[in-house]
Amino acid sequence: MSRTNFDQLLQAGCHFGHLRRKWNPAMAPYIFMERNGIHIIDLNKTVVKIDEAAEALKQIAKSGKKILFVATKKQAKDIVAEKATSVNMPYVIERWPGGMLTNFPTIRKAVKKMANIDKLMSDGTYSNLSKRELLQITRQRAKLEKNLGSIADLTRLPSALFVVDVLKENIAVREANRLGIPVFAMVDTNSDPRNIDFIIPANDDAKDSVEVVLGALCDAINEGLEERKAEKADEKAAAEQAEEAAEAKPKRTRRARKEAEPAAPVVEKVAEAVAPAEEKAEEAKEEEAPAAE
Repeated sequence: MSRTNFDQLLQAGCHFGHLRRKWNPAMAPYIFMERNGIHIIDLNKTVVKIDEAAEALKQIAKSGKKILFVATKKQAKDIVAEKATSVNMPYVIERWPGGMLTNFPTIRKAVKKMANIDKLMSDGTYSNLSKRELLQITRQRAKLEKNLGSIADLTRLPSALFVVDVLKENIAVREANRLGIPVFAMVDTNSDPRNIDFIIPANDDAKDSVEVVLGALCDAINEGLEERKAEKADEKAAAEQAEEAAEAKPKRTRRARKEAEPAAPVVEKVAEAVAPAEEKAEEAKEEEAPAAE
């Protein structure tokens, strides 16, 4: 079953492309027609591409990896922040910090700096500072929070990048390509889809269009997270059962030993009965030996 349908995408205005003179020829396979100088996107292909991207994102989320959402354009900012937060994924909606992926350790240092400021403020280290110094530190903290607060939990490079508007976020796309990180993107008729691993041909300017596409993808991510949670619960239950079985096993062996203990005297009696017979046989051999001489 498809995660979206033609009518839903049509109603959200996903089919509106850019003016014909602004088009990128590489988008030709995804363009249905031209009307009044504007390209119309083939929504049947969009439905298929959304399903492909959703399935791939679901598997990434199921494996416990992070997907970084990127949208710095005004129309998409709030939607991306809301949807990414709902599935507990990192996002960038302010200016893309150059080298965020290719120079990730430096970005992590800035995030740690933010955590250190919080720590020093809470333990009273900054209480002796002047008002001016305190104000400077507070401003620095606010700036870091604005730019990097949404990626504070991103301790390692993301396993995938989701981008709204490839043209605007070209630096992010280039960094991901360089590191071999798969890129999922909403691609409009004026953008180049050749560097995108999972293309979703759709209008990237309309709020409704962004919301419909992101809604379908985040539902898939949520399914992946739920399946991961269920699998972990099953593994935990199996491990507990194995522990119980391991604890019960020594008890059984102890019981078996106890049952075997009464048999010991019987063995001793048999040994006592056999011993005289063996001694007699040895004596007979010794007597035969001199006779032979």
